[in-house]
Amino acid sequence: MADDRPPADRDQSRLDETAERTVRRVRHRSGQAGRIRARQWEVTLVISIQAGLAAAIAALLANMLLGPGSHVFAPAAAVGTIATAIGQRARRTFELLAGVALGIVIGDTLRFLLGSGPWQTGVVVTLAIAAALLVAGKGGPLVGQAGGTAVLIATLAPTEHGLEVPRIFDALLGGAVGLVVVALLLPINPMRVLDRAAAPIFEVLCQQLAELSQALRERDGTRTMGVLDRLRGTEDDLGRLHDTLSGAEEVVTIAPVRWHRRQQYHRYARSANHLERLLLDSRAMARWSTTALQYQEPIPTELADAMGRLGQAVTVMRTECKVGDDPRHTRRLIEECADLAGQASARGVSSFGESLVTGLRTSASDLLRAAGCEPDDANRVVRRAAGAGEGKIHPPARRQMRRARPTRAARARRRAHLDARTRNDGRAGLPARERPATR
Repeated sequence: MADDRPPADRDQSRLDETAERTVRRVRHRSGQAGRIRARQWEVTLVISIQAGLAAAIAALLANMLLGPGSHVFAPAAAVGTIATAIGQRARRTFELLAGVALGIVIGDTLRFLLGSGPWQTGVVVTLAIAAALLVAGKGGPLVGQAGGTAVLIATLAPTEHGLEVPRIFDALLGGAVGLVVVALLLPINPMRVLDRAAAPIFEVLCQQLAELSQALRERDGTRTMGVLDRLRGTEDDLGRLHDTLSGAEEVVTIAPVRWHRRQQYHRYARSANHLERLLLDSRAMARWSTTALQYQEPIPTELADAMGRLGQAVTVMRTECKVGDDPRHTRRLIEECADLAGQASARGVSSFGESLVTGLRTSASDLLRAAGCEPDDANRVVRRAAGAGEGKIHPPARRQMRRARPTRAARARRRAHLDARTRNDGRAGLPARERPATR
């Protein structure tokens, strides 16, 4: 029906709808930012407690095991190990020890050859940093510790003898204490951290797939563009998920109390990879939806329904995988999604609509894999469901039925008929094929 409202009223209505969408977007982002800050506060608190505990234990053990003195580097090394990026602590500890050893070797060698002085200090630090960069290939703990140790050796060794060995033991003790605190005393719960890191991605996917379904149903290109913008704004969430995966892998590797989580972690890591693919698929579908609406392509109702089923499947999959249930409800929703996509394709779509159908089938397969299904099985399930959906709209042509086998009575009548023809046409007792040819 045509809109009978005056142009001024229609413009005001569009302005109101735009303002309402803007308010909803701002509220969503502010709520998401609040949840991110809460998670960051929790991580900050855990790391702060770990660093303080590691520094205290390292200082105590240094005084007990290495003798009295100012063992500054032991707690510093422990704090450096804790405060580094989660998932890189073990590697950072080894780089720290390697940097100290490299700085001592280069510093002592050059001090023996060149002597001590300002320009000798500059040469020692230059060569130590260059050697560390050649070994590491980039900046990091190894480079920093090599340069810092070279400075101490070049400047303090002439007046204070015996700096080399205490610094090595301080570094070894501090790094070991940091790893022990992370692995034994205060290890994080890897699955809890992973679930919280993946929560924003699940939330965005569920909400935006539902929004995209409604936008397709109402043929609203502005809303599909909004969905695309919000899906593109998930790069930070993906980065945090990858960092958390690295940290969880470190914990289940070095923390004995978390070793029983290894299998669960690996399953979660595989699901996270397919979840990222699903997010990329959703971006592509939002873009194709926008283009299809711009070109006024036909959008069957089944296409919008399939998009909604996909969003519901994401929600159900997270719940089932979180509690460890068999994802049968997820599989059912995915089969419905593929079935509806097949129906939409059979009803008739144009080029971008066909891309949407392909994207739905690909997303359904990725979601099945994220739920733990093998790739071949996932593709087979989606292909079978999509074919069933197409068959509901255009049933396949019936195969030609085989001719029924004649009954015994029919065969007897046929033989009797052939015998009668033989007696009439041939000689007595001779079949027709044995008669001599007539000239």
